[in-house]
Amino acid sequence: MAAPRSIADRLFWPIVAGGVASLWFGRAALAVAGVVVLGIVLHRLGRGGRFRRRVRALARRHAGTLSLRRRQETFVDAYGNEILDGWLRERTYFAERTILPRLEAEGYGDLVEARWEEVLGIVEAASLAEVPDETALLPDDGLAYERFCAALLERAGWNARTTRAAGDQGADIVAERDGVRLVVQCKRYAKPVGNGAVQEVVAARGYWNADRAAVVSNAGFTPAARKLAGATDVLLLHHDELQGLRPRRAG
Repeated sequence: MAAPRSIADRLFWPIVAGGVASLWFGRAALAVAGVVVLGIVLHRLGRGGRFRRRVRALARRHAGTLSLRRRQETFVDAYGNEILDGWLRERTYFAERTILPRLEAEGYGDLVEARWEEVLGIVEAASLAEVPDETALLPDDGLAYERFCAALLERAGWNARTTRAAGDQGADIVAERDGVRLVVQCKRYAKPVGNGAVQEVVAARGYWNADRAAVVSNAGFTPAARKLAGATDVLLLHHDELQGLRPRRAG
């Protein structure tokens, strides 16, 4: 992409043309040239504001997803600290893959480097703009969390039941809808879920002869869990996603 022209480049030819035209048309030509130059200057000075408005518009378009991803990638550790590392990586990924290409295509590429922290701040604000629709507090214990997740699946049209058995083979919930059987392992954690949960739900999928398998958590997932889930076709979900979950066979 060609570098944006500087304001000096944009003003050069209007000033030259105005000066030449004034030799024939006098002050009227100079006045017209002055108006043109003033318009160019004002338009250039307003780029910063237009840049911010464009970033806000792009971030707001994805505010719901950003809010969800922020909750998925944030957790509180055993010491009461809010750990944002995963969310900060996700925020940067969104800005680089979604916002940056649009800004460059629309001629704002030269402003991005100097205003990158401003871009990230706007994305952060968009992620906090939508408050999750939770009518009840998240259950504190594992069994209550399983029932909570099953209720969310029921609300989405699934026939869901908790297994309530020691021999569940890694499935806390078995749900069916439109001929698709789903096994779910629920993890109410204070830290990201590891790949052990993925291994267990893969075993549960075979044991229950299920079409799909998912691990649901309030606290996000480790990179190892994400890698294994991708290789074994296991869904990794935040519980907020259950209400919109639709039946789909693997493959």
